[in-house]
Amino acid sequence: MDLRIFTEPQQGARYEDLRRIAVAAEAAGYSAFFRSDHYLHMGGSGLPGPTDAWTTLAALARETTSIRLGTLVTSATFRHPGVLAIQVAQVDEMSGGRVELGLGTGWYEQEHAAYGIPFPPLKERFDRFAEQLEIVTGLFATPEGETFDFTGEHYRLEGSPALPKPVQSPVPIIVGGGGKKRTPALAARYASEFNAAFASVEDTAAAISRVREACAAAGRDASSVTSSAALIVCCGRDEAEVVRRAGAIGREPAELRENGLAGTPAEVVDKIGRYAAAGVERIYLQVMDLSDLEHLDLVAEQVAPQL
Repeated sequence: MDLRIFTEPQQGARYEDLRRIAVAAEAAGYSAFFRSDHYLHMGGSGLPGPTDAWTTLAALARETTSIRLGTLVTSATFRHPGVLAIQVAQVDEMSGGRVELGLGTGWYEQEHAAYGIPFPPLKERFDRFAEQLEIVTGLFATPEGETFDFTGEHYRLEGSPALPKPVQSPVPIIVGGGGKKRTPALAARYASEFNAAFASVEDTAAAISRVREACAAAGRDASSVTSSAALIVCCGRDEAEVVRRAGAIGREPAELRENGLAGTPAEVVDKIGRYAAAGVERIYLQVMDLSDLEHLDLVAEQVAPQL
């Protein structure tokens, strides 16, 4: 089981907070540091305010040496696909080929209103998302010296030099969500990884099964798509430590045990085992208290070796 660290800095974090946890995650042996792509908090004050996902990752590309970096997930409503492709390729070069692109439709209407970003209806967002996947992967795949053209309902590219090129070929693409038709089909066509975020074991297993069926329908080997989950983590050496960590993020231990990975290391290992049995190969550990670096060390030292 591959363990990655996943942060939600829109809830209140400076770049320095993110740098510290990314460096700590690398030192502890986690395979990746990921962050959300949001511009507005969800509860609380959100102070000191949001940080931009790709600006953050560009800086972390130079502050780290081995840990992989990515978004879970970039919102297709935030950036034009041509611009996004340039950003991702540049950060990939800056990191020496360690970037992964999680891409989604965008869903949080309030943040769009707060920062003047258009928020189309769901069908249009899905249509734009599908076109962005085709454009970004097409730009990356276009051989140097050739040009890329695309005409869709929402985007049109003419004679693009499709530059710069990322170091990786291809850049890993992550598609996630609980959609029953279009999401699995898009994952089967474009993704190297499918992510089921904050879902029960049963719902995660069903979502993975739909992606595997979509791969079969598309003539793709389903094993070429990594199955992952994202879950909040709240681990403690004993119950007192679990209670303390839950209180620090305004949650209850019982609720966290129900909806995430919470409890002693043994409890967390047992819950991860249930997700592994459902087909999950990788877990993004949602860490909400970015000041608690000891939490990362505990999971790395007492949970990871048992997986």
